[in-house]
Amino acid sequence: QVQLVESGGGSVQSGGSLRLSCVVSGYSFRRYCMGWFRQAPGKEREGVASIDSDGWQTYTDSVKGRFTIAQDDAETTLFLQMASLKVEDTGMYYCAGSRRGGGLANRMYDYWGRGTQVTVSS
Repeated sequence: QVQLVESGGGSVQSGGSLRLSCVVSGYSFRRYCMGWFRQAPGKEREGVASIDSDGWQTYTDSVKGRFTIAQDDAETTLFLQMASLKVEDTGMYYCAGSRRGGGLANRMYDYWGRGTQVTVSS
């Protein structure tokens, strides 16, 4: 059974940093693509960052240079390091796993965590 459990969310002031973690079980994500998504109130869920089996990283334009996706050597945890946070980064952040190529498209992902809330205040 595949399980993805996020943690690390919280409240931070604009300009601050957070590191999100996603513990993965039942799924060999080194063979597939993993991603981070977020959903702000009243908006659709959007892809934030992804990393494929070759380590290739993709970021949505609004977070380039500020966010970094990474995975640990044990292949059990996915991270999202977020710096220079902005109010518009506020939302529920989800970890997701894909067996079909991944990228930043919701429809390409098969497994989802329950999310962790990130709130950035001015």
